[in-house]
Formats: sequence, structure tokens, C-alpha cells
Amino acid sequence: MTTLTVSSEACESWTVLRAVGEIDLVSGGRIRAEAHRLVAEGQRRIVIDLGGVRFCDSSGIGVLIGARRLLRSCGGELRLVLPPAPPGAEAGQAGHVHRVFTALGLRRLFDIHPDVASATAAPVPRPLARPA
Repeated sequence: MTTLTVSSEACESWTVLRAVGEIDLVSGGRIRAEAHRLVAEGQRRIVIDLGGVRFCDSSGIGVLIGARRLLRSCGGELRLVLPPAPPGAEAGQAGHVHRVFTALGLRRLFDIHPDVASATAAPVPRPLARPA
């Protein structure tokens, strides 16, 4: 049985979703549902904290990409917390999610931060001006 807990809390002008456990085909719907609920309630700045996630398969990656797409479609912003490998850790000890994001080149797709404090403190980029 797949175990994933998802909780949310307000932090500055952001809402932080903390995921703990494994994100896969069965459990990924919890993150999707929570992101949709928050957007429906008017939240437009969401951080998903993956620090407690020990496994994420392709369907979990799809959920994260879907959350990014959802927020972008309504003028919002999604940031991810993906802690770096512990100091002194060997390449194989970087953590599964860390390795997946690196191997798939997902770091350039997402705004990734090492912790919640930096994710919520970083300035929000200004939207590009549209030509008249």
C-alpha cells in the first residue's frame, strides 16, 4: 500500500503543501486534489515541499507538471522545495526524488528551492510586458 500524507499551511503570502511518503499513480491524486482545491479557493502562490518524499514515479512527475500548468493558467506561481543531498553524501545517497529531477532535466522546468524559507522569501518575478 502506498502511503502519502499531504498537509497545507499558510506561510507569508504563500500556501505550502507538505508531501510526506511516496508519490505514485495511486497517491498522486492527493496532491492534485489539494492543488485544485487551493486554486478554487483563490490561492495563486503555492509551494510544494518534497523534502519528505522518498519516492516519485512518472505519474507523480505528471501531477507536479499538471500543478505547474494549473497555476500558470490562472496567473499563479508554483515553487518546489527539493532539499539538496546531505553534506558529504555520495552520488547514490542524494535521494530518489533529487536523482529523478536531475536525470529528467526537470530542474529547468520548475522553480526549485532548498527549503521552504527560501521558497517563500524569494521575490516573485514580474510578468513580462506584452507589446501594445
